[in-house]
Parts: sequence; structure tokens; C-alpha cells
Amino acid sequence: MAEQVKLLGHWASAFNCRVEIALKWKGIEYEFIQQDLQNKSPLLLKCNPIHKKIPVLLHNGKPICESLVILEYIDETWKGNPIFPEDPHERAIARFWANFIDEKCLPAIKKACFTKDDKGIEETIELLKTLEAQLNDKKFFGGDSVGLVDIVANLIGYWLGVIQEAVGVEVLTKEKFPRLYKWIEEYVSCSVIKEHLPPREKLLAFAKANYNNQ
Repeated sequence: MAEQVKLLGHWASAFNCRVEIALKWKGIEYEFIQQDLQNKSPLLLKCNPIHKKIPVLLHNGKPICESLVILEYIDETWKGNPIFPEDPHERAIARFWANFIDEKCLPAIKKACFTKDDKGIEETIELLKTLEAQLNDKKFFGGDSVGLVDIVANLIGYWLGVIQEAVGVEVLTKEKFPRLYKWIEEYVSCSVIKEHLPPREKLLAFAKANYNNQ
């Protein structure tokens, strides 16, 4: 019996995009089921009754929720083209920086961009400096190839530039963050990544509409 893989998500979600990139990276065929986030489907509420959020991966009818958990599940289930490092210590470090992005950078970016709070902007810049330092002279956070932290950081590598333009706030610039900018260029040029990022103009229009409706 063929495996059944479905993804409940939204085209404009950076968290959804993480999962799509991971599936494509592994060469896994899947069905994408677009969700209306203003009118959540019974399937989404049934599969993720705790958080009621996307993305949700359905593998042979079994739901897996939360993007970082889903990425780990994908890597453990389909062994080819690894996302996580093989070495246990390096794997732990990758998890640490993935959590740093979600738990530290994301709230600060939201505060900086959507409230235009000066303290939030300063905090975001400091956090981005910390993240940039992890690149050293590497091509990707994962070394010579895209890995977990790169996929999680797509929020910074693609979405942040769009959000900055939509709301008129500047925290990530080439002058302040030359290594992050170089990483962004490498990341969005990677064929699997480039093919599965939403069109920039469409995403910008979506971001502007959502910001104006707040």
C-alpha cells in the first residue's frame, strides 16, 4: 500500500513553507490542503485540537503538529537527504538554534515590525547579530548544504524582507548584516528552496493587506 502524505497549511505561512521544503528535499510526494485561517476546517480542528494551527502533516492518517516537530518526524521517517546533522552534539546544537529563531527572534520581529517599537527594533537587531555570528564563514548554517537551521530561518531569509517592505520598518539590511545577506542570496538561489517559496509580489500584497487590517 502506497504511503499517504497530506499537508494542511496556508500558502503564505513561513511555517508551512518549512514543511514543504523538507518534503521536497526528501523527494516525498504529498497532497497540499489549503486552509482558510479565518474559518478553520473541521479536519484541521480535529487534527490539531490543542493549538488549532497549521501546519499539520498527515502521514497515513496520523497527524503530526508544530513545524519543528514535523521537520524532525520527516527526517526520522525518510532517511535520504538528511536535514538534521548525524552527530548527536551537532544535532542538539541545530535544535538549539532552531528554537532560538522561533522563541527569541520571531516574537522580537513581530514586535519590531507590527508595533514599530524602538526597543523591539533594537532587540531584533541584537538577536540577528547573534544569529549571524553562527554563520562564521559557512555557506549555510548547516555547513556546505542546507540543514535544519536554514529551513527554520526562512522566516528571516525570505519573509522578513517582505514584511519590512509591507510595514515600512528596517531591521535587516545588507550594511548591518553582510553575512546574513550572503546567506540569504545562497539560500533563495538553492533550487529546492527557490521553487517552493511563494511569489514575492503575491506575498507582499498579502502582508500589506493583513497589516492594514490590524
